[in-house]
Formats: sequence, C-alpha cells, structure tokens
Amino acid sequence: MPHLSRPVGASAEWWRESVVYQIYPRSFADADGDGVGDLAGITARLGHVAGLGAQAVWLTPIQRSPQADHGYDVSDYCDVDPIFGGMAGFDALVAEARRLGLRVIVDLVPNHCSVAHPLFRAALAAGPGSPERARFHFAPGRGPDGGAPPNDWPSVFGGPAWTRVTEADGSPGEWYLHLYAPEQPDWNWRDPRTAPFFDEIVRFWFGRGADGLRVDVAHGLFKAEGLPDLEHAGALEPMRLRANPLACDREEVHDVYRRWRAIADSCDPPRALIGEVNLEPDRAGRYTRPDELHQAFAFAFLVAPWDAEAWRAAGTALLAEDPPKAPVTWVVDNHDVVRSASRYGRSRGPERARAALLAVLGLPGAAYLYQGQELGLPQVDVAPEDRRDPAWPRSGVSRDGCRVPLPWRRDPAGAHGFSPPGASSPWLPVPPGWGGLSVEAQEADPSSPLRLCRSAVRLRRRLHAEGVLTAGDPVEWAVDGDGRLTAGRAGRFTLVLAMGDDPVRLPPGRLLLASGPLTGAGLLPPDTAAWLLS
Repeated sequence: MPHLSRPVGASAEWWRESVVYQIYPRSFADADGDGVGDLAGITARLGHVAGLGAQAVWLTPIQRSPQADHGYDVSDYCDVDPIFGGMAGFDALVAEARRLGLRVIVDLVPNHCSVAHPLFRAALAAGPGSPERARFHFAPGRGPDGGAPPNDWPSVFGGPAWTRVTEADGSPGEWYLHLYAPEQPDWNWRDPRTAPFFDEIVRFWFGRGADGLRVDVAHGLFKAEGLPDLEHAGALEPMRLRANPLACDREEVHDVYRRWRAIADSCDPPRALIGEVNLEPDRAGRYTRPDELHQAFAFAFLVAPWDAEAWRAAGTALLAEDPPKAPVTWVVDNHDVVRSASRYGRSRGPERARAALLAVLGLPGAAYLYQGQELGLPQVDVAPEDRRDPAWPRSGVSRDGCRVPLPWRRDPAGAHGFSPPGASSPWLPVPPGWGGLSVEAQEADPSSPLRLCRSAVRLRRRLHAEGVLTAGDPVEWAVDGDGRLTAGRAGRFTLVLAMGDDPVRLPPGRLLLASGPLTGAGLLPPDTAAWLLS
C-alpha cells in the first residue's frame, strides 16, 4: 500500500466543524462508461467538492458486494468492489483527496452483511446447531412443521424479518434474521467472535487511509436476548428500525463503540467515528459520550416540517445535552430521504431548500451535504419499472428518486456528463431537462443554488478561521408570531429564517449572506434565510 499523508494544516479534531460532502458512488460520476458511477469518476471530479469549500467526503459503501442493496450488502469488508474500480481505485482517490486537502470517510456496515459473505455461506453449509450458524441469528420456525417465522418482527424494508433456508439434504430448514432485505443477514453480536472480527476491519480502513468511518445503523447490532415477540408488530411503520425497540438501542452496543474509539484514538493522527443513530435526541446523545462515537447524525431536521416552532424544538433538543455532547452533525438531505427541494413542497420547495442549506451551514458543529444538494436538485419520479431500491417491492417505498445520477453538463451526451459520450445508459434514468440543473449551467448563473452553496461554505470557513464562529458556540433560539426563527450564536452571529407566509424584519446586525433577494423595504421574504454579524 502506498504511503498516504494526511491533509496538512488541519486540526486533529477536524470533524467538529467540518463541511462534509456525501457521495453516493453509483450516481456521482462514471469514468468507464458502464452506466454506474465509480471511484475513478469521483477522483476526476473531486475538484468540484474542494471548490465548494468542503473539508471531507463521505463515500457510501464501496466494499465488495453483490449490490442487492447497492453496497449495503457486503461480501468482503476489506476489499473494494470491482464495479467501483477495486482497491487501486480507492488508493488513487485518497491520494487525490490528500492533494486537494480533503479528508475521506468510508462507510462501515456492521449490523448485517451479504448472503454471499463467506461466513454466511459457511453457516448455510454447516447446518443447524453449528458454530458457523452461531455467527448469525438462525432459529427453528414455529408451528408443527416449523413453517412460521421464529418471531413476529417485521423487516425495515417490509414483510417479515425472517427467511427460511433449504438444508443440505433438501428439506425445509431453519430461518435466519434479516432486519433489512433477505440478502442481508444480521450478524449475531452476542457471539464472541463478532467484535474482534470487526475490530480488524476498523483497523484495516484506518490503515488504508480513511480519516473516519461512518457507521451504518449504529443503533442496531445487538438484539434482545431470546428474540421475543413484539407487541403490535403489524402496526410498525416501514423504513424505521427504531420502531422495533427489541432490535436496536440495546445497552450492549455501547461497548462496541468504546472498543472502536480506543482504536481510533490510537491512530496518529486520531481518526473519527460518525454514527447513523436514528433515535430521538436524548437517546442518540448517549452514543457520543467521550469514549464512544465522535458524532451522531442529527436526524431531527430530516423529519421536521417547514415550521419555525418545529425547527426551534428540534434544534433546542439537539443542543440541550448536559453535559454538552459532541458538536451536532446537521443534515437535511441524504441518500435515504426525499430531496429537500421537493420535501418542503413542490411550489415553495426550491426556495426552502436554499434556506435550509444556509441553516445547516450556519449552526455550530459539522454540516453534511448530500451530492446534488448544492445544485438544488429535486426528487425525481422514477418510473416503477426503472426502480432499483430493494425496499420498493416489499414496502412500496422507493429511495431511487434522490439517487439519480448527477448532471454535470447541459449537453445530454453521456447522461449530461455523468458518463463519457456513447456510454451505456445510466443505472437510473435521468429526467428531461436535467441538463438545465447541471453544474455547467449553474456555474454561469450568479443566483444559482451552486453559487450560493459555494459562497456560504467559503464564508463559513473564513468565519471559523477568524474565530468569529466556533463549533461549541451556545445558541439562543427564538420564534416570533410571524414565523421568524432566529438562532443567535454567542452574541456574534445570527441565523434568521422566514418560515411563515409573510416577509419578516431582520434583527440588528450586518447582513453577510441571504438565500434570496431581500424586499425593497429590507425585509426577508418568506422561505428565505440570512446570516448577520453583530
């Protein structure tokens, strides 16, 4: 493995206030023309990310995988899938990121693997009661012929969380647990071999050049002992693991993150651990104690409606830990939710998405931007026959609309520059008019979402460099009757959002940036945000 230096001139605790750009590799850029994005495509386009002013990139899973859930079904945790360019492609990406001053965060999926993982294949071959099966959750079915699942747990993706196997002799056999797709069997974290197995995976990626790991389903892993039935299982909402308290947020999981924190802290420089902890703020805060994860995503803003009081309540809860928790990781878009430009309403969504972008960039802590958010991309209505999300046939929920390949150029060739001209069709089709939202088109428009994002990220970095803002700034929230939300930081900086139906007055201070033009009377129009310096 080549020697990979770290970005110079950056704090060892870079994660506290960084802007991190999330890349969904299948949809970012396709260098080899097969219609699927790859690491070479990302490497060639990293200048776009650095040009925004971001300090790090997070790659959703690139490990070897049959791609049943687009990488979240891992068959080899210590290799990169050939569809993305193999390990050589990762090394080249890290080297280019270093040259551009970017950190690299790699996704880790410890709750489940792929049915193609060698250890799961060995478990199938070994049969009931074997040590191989103890690595997973195998159990006999209920009923006289074992034809009913071992318990009533539903899959997050819809349907039962159990699949029955056919034993080596051809007879119907045991069932295995999969909280997501049937192609994703859950690891048994109560087996003593699981924790050391993942310790080595963590060490591998840190040694390979990752500056941090984003931990998928970080609140999962351990299940209630004995796997008892749920009450009212049929009423659980799909796509939310936390609806099943027996399958997540168990106390034992915190020991895992204490082990990994010790590994991360032993590196030179220390590495970061960022958790996907989709729980209420008071529960999620327990995962960022000083000896556990460095950060957990702030999911409250992902689900909050466009309402000043809802945002004030969410922000207050996220910042209200005593003693103070790690700086909040703010996010309003990712690869699992409807894009904010559509989620906040088709008619007013684009303006609200611009304002939300300024909001997450204007609050203390880290901000995660999802690819295409800087372009204000809307959710795409992907035709049912073109949908690839494994949740779609089981739950009727499709996340494909936020995963459509990025448009880089106006010209439709190569799906607007996603692929080389003459390449295969992209893995998800792009809609008509996609080129009008492209990077090329927005570069030429001073009022575009891209130009706003770039200005905001660079201004944020300058304010942090000058000490005007810090990751630990206290925040004072206020909501006025006209729908004006203000978040004041340490008496120096104020974020203002007009979340009602009428223009609102700006508080005292010098206007630094706004997500849209002010009215002639100096008022902030509805669905607009502004930054002011006292």
